[in-house]
Amino acid sequence: MAEMDLFADERAADLAEADKLRREIRHNEYLYYVLDAPEITDAEYDRMMVRLRELEARYPDSIPADSPTQRVGGRASSQFTEVRHLEPLLSLGNVFSAEELRAFDERVRSGLPAGSKVEYVMEPKIDGLACSLIYENGKLVRAATRGDGVVGENVTANVRTIRSIPLTLKVPDGETVPELLDVRGEVYMPRQAFMRLNEQRAERGESEFANPRNAAAGSLRQLDPQVTASRSLSFFAYYLVGEGAQPKHSESLALLAHYGFKVSENYKVVENIDEAIKYIGDFNELRQGLSYDTDGAVIKVNDVYQQRILGATGKDPRWATAYKYPPEQAETTLEDIDWRVGRTGVLTPTAVLTPVKLSGSVISRATLHNEDFIRAKDIRIGDRVVINKAGEIIPEVLRVVVEKRTGDEKEVAIPSVCPECGWRVERQGEEAAIRCTNPHCPALGREGLIHFVSRDAMNIDGCGPSVINALLDAGLVRDAADLYSLRKDDLLKLERMGEKSADNLLAALAESKKNELDKLLFALGIRHVGAKVARILATEFGSMEKLQQAQPEELAQIRDIGDKIAESVVTWLNVPANIDLVERLAAAGLTMTFTPTASQEDNPFFGKTLVFTGTMPTLGRAEAKTMAQDVGAKVSGSVSKKTDYVIAGAEAGSKLEKAQQLGVTVIDEAEFLRLLKGE
Repeated sequence: MAEMDLFADERAADLAEADKLRREIRHNEYLYYVLDAPEITDAEYDRMMVRLRELEARYPDSIPADSPTQRVGGRASSQFTEVRHLEPLLSLGNVFSAEELRAFDERVRSGLPAGSKVEYVMEPKIDGLACSLIYENGKLVRAATRGDGVVGENVTANVRTIRSIPLTLKVPDGETVPELLDVRGEVYMPRQAFMRLNEQRAERGESEFANPRNAAAGSLRQLDPQVTASRSLSFFAYYLVGEGAQPKHSESLALLAHYGFKVSENYKVVENIDEAIKYIGDFNELRQGLSYDTDGAVIKVNDVYQQRILGATGKDPRWATAYKYPPEQAETTLEDIDWRVGRTGVLTPTAVLTPVKLSGSVISRATLHNEDFIRAKDIRIGDRVVINKAGEIIPEVLRVVVEKRTGDEKEVAIPSVCPECGWRVERQGEEAAIRCTNPHCPALGREGLIHFVSRDAMNIDGCGPSVINALLDAGLVRDAADLYSLRKDDLLKLERMGEKSADNLLAALAESKKNELDKLLFALGIRHVGAKVARILATEFGSMEKLQQAQPEELAQIRDIGDKIAESVVTWLNVPANIDLVERLAAAGLTMTFTPTASQEDNPFFGKTLVFTGTMPTLGRAEAKTMAQDVGAKVSGSVSKKTDYVIAGAEAGSKLEKAQQLGVTVIDEAEFLRLLKGE
């Protein structure tokens, strides 16, 4: 009996600690993802998550659905089921001028009792994907897209990965929340995340998203929530439906912010249509500097009772409309197409334009993406074209003004050979990209050098593109290893290179030799090897020598690697010219090893081989592998005499049996998490 009481006391203490950790983690996620004001370091956050997972693994029957550990890791769905909205998720009608806004105001006033005072709430029109979030007793239970306004698609698993969306409403202790809340808002992709995603897709030879809205929509409808989680989506709440709705819309916005949602900082209550029109003009100047895309402003009647009186017609509410800013476009002549070769050999077409002013800047070049883009729009040299800024970021050819063709226009000749070296080019598989087949193409060398010295790679200050071009033109360098043979006398021969600049550059080169293997691997420009993959490879193998000895199947088993990256790495490392380059860099004194952090070396799993099998109480398989590899463990897909630990979950099968036969140590998730902490 005493033992049972002791166990009960221990369980109660553990569950209380887990509850406290959940509250602290939710609070810090709110600070980071909603307010952009973190108070703790990433390491402190990670420690709390590890401890929470450990506690939850002990008592898997007590894990609440809204625990921070349950955000990511839902199973991939084969399809999205349809769900009916509690109330129709209406779309907005559009207006395009001050006159149309005044007409909207007149319709509002004519639909209300004579003499009614009408306030409006002005909000940015976020260019994303409308979504409805259902909360029961403060906990997120369902998320759905707009669909046809009555029925949408259930995207709950994917929405749970968006960190700015609370899984449990943020309310002070003792405060009650309505039983049922329907929060309407916009899922969107910030501009920086959009640009980063397109850069990654271009490097992989995949088609790029046209704008952040398309990227957000495509990301939210991924069948695998893990993919959605990697896309850095965010969410603005803009409407509250049901019993939680306040008498005024502006009060509901304040309540949503109180509950932990991100609400636009640019909304404003105005007293009449003149103030609304002024807001629209002012916001047009402001919106260019925002971190997300907007294509207009929304005007809503503030009084919810008045909203109900006005009602809706068809799919549009009579109490709200959207003012759409005219797209900023310009017409000019496409004089030529410049094909540039990037560091991975991809030929990218750029339109050379007659300079024209657009969005406050003079545009003389615009992206044409790839051959498929040119063919789809039937773009020809000499065409009059309309350009805009795609996602208000990148100048892009929008369309051809076909009616202005004179007959002198020339069809675009897609290069059959590289414009830099004359070698043949080819499209590989289903890639949209055209690549140079010459591994020694001078363009690859130039772009590769520019990448090698960049901040995220070897971080050689004072060695930007202009210096690289000057060094190449002077014949002082051919590849990265030559940089470390430069002398001061060599540098002083360059135009605009003084003694101080030369000294600083030589010092930066010397300092860069201390960079560890992960930085070097990224700097080498191996196809598909970004900063994250480079770090994984460096951690896994520890030295360039061991990595050079690895086989494709060995690399393919490592998290986030896979067959394509494995094949690319092994192929690059076995090219004779690359072997020579690595040897010369090593001879120059560059670091060819990776030293794990002290916390990794001290961890019981460091250097050990682990195998995961079965279903874990709180961890997905990919997440568990990531956590193990982050402390220097090796994760294998099969059990052998070299296996140190097998972490077994529910329904473990043949791997568990083999481990028991071989005498391999078998532990559960709770023990794995405990050892992960170094206990």
